[in-house]
Amino acid sequence: MNIRIGNGYDVHKTVSDRPLILGGVNIPCEFGLLGHSDADVLVHAIMDSILGALNKGDIGKLFPDTDNKYKNADSIKLLEQVIALLYENGYKIGNIDSIVIAQRPKLMGYIPQMKENIATACRCSIENISVKATTEEGLGFTGSGEGISSLAVCIIEKI
Repeated sequence: MNIRIGNGYDVHKTVSDRPLILGGVNIPCEFGLLGHSDADVLVHAIMDSILGALNKGDIGKLFPDTDNKYKNADSIKLLEQVIALLYENGYKIGNIDSIVIAQRPKLMGYIPQMKENIATACRCSIENISVKATTEEGLGFTGSGEGISSLAVCIIEKI
């Protein structure tokens, strides 16, 4: 069996005039994330991990922020396009492990829906998707609330 691994990282600045969308879930919060698309850092890190495993660059290459058709784009829909590329190249998701790093808001209650959204977009079982959340104990830009970041690792398997 041919197995490949990829990792992804994304970060977005917090702003007061946008919704907070993580894992395709609109989370009630007094701030959102600045970005060309919906700025879903979790889904962006996952897409980059998949593209890395495929050796197809990153989301900036595939969905450039200079292209207005991606303005306020739904990142779950973009993930579906990445998954289509994955299948076109003869692979499927083995598993995805991801983490959101944010001082606030608390995310535990939203994680089951995030996992479901990601699994559906990835055409895989929810058992193959791990989403975790952590704080940085007030340290750094995520700890101060200036931004939210996410890391993801995926394994893809030859079909």
